[in-house]
Amino acid sequence: MTSDLPFALTLGAITFLLTAIWGGPFVEILRRLRVGKQIRESLPQAHFAKVGTPTMGGILIIVPVLLITLVLNVARLLQTDLTGSSILMPLAVLVGFGLLGAIDDLEGIRGVRERGEGIRARTKFSAQAVMALAAALVMALVAGGFQNSNGVYLPLSARFVELPVWIWVPIAAFIIVGTSNAVNFTDGLDGLSGVITSSTFVAYGVIANLQGQSFLVQFCFIVVGACFGFLWYNAHPAQLFMGDVGSLALGAALGTVALMTGQWLLLPLIALIPASEVISVVLQIGYFRLTHGGRLFRIAPIHHHFEEVGWSETQVVQRFWLVGILSAMVGVALALIS
Repeated sequence: MTSDLPFALTLGAITFLLTAIWGGPFVEILRRLRVGKQIRESLPQAHFAKVGTPTMGGILIIVPVLLITLVLNVARLLQTDLTGSSILMPLAVLVGFGLLGAIDDLEGIRGVRERGEGIRARTKFSAQAVMALAAALVMALVAGGFQNSNGVYLPLSARFVELPVWIWVPIAAFIIVGTSNAVNFTDGLDGLSGVITSSTFVAYGVIANLQGQSFLVQFCFIVVGACFGFLWYNAHPAQLFMGDVGSLALGAALGTVALMTGQWLLLPLIALIPASEVISVVLQIGYFRLTHGGRLFRIAPIHHHFEEVGWSETQVVQRFWLVGILSAMVGVALALIS
């Protein structure tokens, strides 16, 4: 391993402290502005007690990640060497998808459509696709700026396979959009999305460290520190919800990081819980249409299904944490095999 990891871990700890410190005033500001969560009527009844809890907590994560990463790398970002300025890619994706999520959250709070619903799914998906395609094109066409953003490492092998741009770009765009929505679906219980997302960024931070991508290592652990600071206020019973501003942004940034390491084939394993959440939604919709109203799960995403079969919210979260952390560990182990 390189010497980047101790520094990155220190940055994560500092980010956690800063996020936790300004989190209290931030929650109070949201309360005074009445930026409260609305609950969809299809969710379990226990969730209606959470109506009015401040949302858009993803801002608490995005702001310190953006500021700390830029401050640390401002000198190198001004250089002509694109290896340093490549850190702008996950930052740009984080901010871009965060803005989209903020619009979605505000629409949901205003209650323009159905209670708890934001902008239309088709509109949101189209915006995600455009931003993801733009990010993929930049990573593919900016020569030398992104270490492994032109191919993929094969699992159980050190072999790196370069892919033609016309193949890699749509795959990359699909991964960014898919991961963004997967983390968004995971964000439904107190503490769930924060810990699951943190474990995936830890895994890719370790992988980036093995590849010598110091900027990416820093970014990953700064995100982890910010997520931990957010979890200080999101632990059950939550004082603050992440909202789409956080979940869409973190998911898209995670997909971008996976692409920049070239280890995106391991993403469904490292992010097993988010992958399972989005698959459960796809299966539910498909089954509903095939059977003209049948349900494969009581409620999708799948964490709500387990609530409906009798698991408490904390049981679902803690058991999903265990599976998520273990799957991330296995993913890193596979990345180490050469």
